[in-house]
Amino acid sequence: MNHIRPASHWIEHESRAAILAELHARPFLPLKVPRRIYHFAFATNGDEAAADRAAVAQLARDHGLEPPAPDAKFHYLILGDWRLRWEQHTEFSTYTWSSGRDAAIPFSHPDPVAAGEISFPQPGRLVVATHLCVLGEEEALEDLAALFQSQSLCVIGIGKERAHALTDFAVDAHGFTRMAIRLRSASPMEAGRLAQRMLEVETYRTMALLGLPLARAVSPEMSAMEEQLSEITHALCAAQDSQGNHALLKRLSDILAANEALSTRTAFRFGASRAYHALVKNRLDLLQETKEGEYPTLSNFLSARLDPAIETCNAVEARQTRFSTDVARTTNLMRTGVTLDMERQNGALLDDMVRRTRLQMRLNRMVQGISVAGLAYYLVGLFAFLAKGMMEAGLLPASISADLAEAVAVPFAVALSWAFMARVRILSKRAAREELLD
Repeated sequence: MNHIRPASHWIEHESRAAILAELHARPFLPLKVPRRIYHFAFATNGDEAAADRAAVAQLARDHGLEPPAPDAKFHYLILGDWRLRWEQHTEFSTYTWSSGRDAAIPFSHPDPVAAGEISFPQPGRLVVATHLCVLGEEEALEDLAALFQSQSLCVIGIGKERAHALTDFAVDAHGFTRMAIRLRSASPMEAGRLAQRMLEVETYRTMALLGLPLARAVSPEMSAMEEQLSEITHALCAAQDSQGNHALLKRLSDILAANEALSTRTAFRFGASRAYHALVKNRLDLLQETKEGEYPTLSNFLSARLDPAIETCNAVEARQTRFSTDVARTTNLMRTGVTLDMERQNGALLDDMVRRTRLQMRLNRMVQGISVAGLAYYLVGLFAFLAKGMMEAGLLPASISADLAEAVAVPFAVALSWAFMARVRILSKRAAREELLD
């Protein structure tokens, strides 16, 4: 019979606990109506995120509450009449304050921070500030719609008309974007889920748009670099000398480095904008929107305004990639031209070397011929001295004169001289071959 061992007996993956905890990291919390909610999102770097966590822990201790764990991404605090939901993301932190006190009249308390109702240290640069009112169905939909700007007002039905959501995505006089949820038959848990998703739509919508100012800022730089590339390409057609080609190649390398630096600066922001845009689409799908009267839906409104901004970021990113490809292609063409020019120069040098070598070989043959004649001349002279000595000693017949002996020695002297010089050439070639092999 097979027995299943308990999971605690197995060696777990080091990330298993974190993966399981991630599914429950940011739970939906029940929400009673009426409720007024103030949602803030702050962009934070590494140091600011650490300071933010420490500030939340200190806030909890000041009120005698349990601080968040060192690795917690979510914490919930009850501070008198207020509830604080704190979340920490990769590049921003959110503070969501909610209270049921004086919440029956929508937007009657526009700024609780200025009024001193809530207070907390700012962890980073403010990105999102949203005022959300959650109300019951006793509030007429037309009365709620009158509290928003009619030009950009969006009204949707949610979850088979169990609730309505309203927003105009506009900033009021106190710096908040306004939202309202009118519940009809939703439970407190569903109310909390709808409120969180509406706030996430606003947060991720804003974070996605952070890439648009950057795309607009780098576009003039891209235009300037593209103009330089066009000038270099035209100059390449007219360049006639290697010095001019090398100068153009240096300019190409400079603008390629500038484009790579620009791409590095924008890559994260553009990638993050696409990711946040996908999250916005996901949250809108989860809301299960239905059109309400003549008002546009959130999806229609954001498709007309958010999607073009994301496409602008994508277009600039594609433009950077295309520019890198164009620069690389131009660089290869220029390098090919420089290589061909160098090959022509090397060919000319080789032809000159061959011509010089041939001339040197001719000179060597002339020198060798002169050397043979000179050596034969000295050998004949030695034979003449030897013949004279032998004649005086009576070793040669009287019929043979010294001149005759010298004339007879000439062929032998020439042959001997030629053989000696041939042996010298053979030894020289052998030595040169051994030197090349080494």
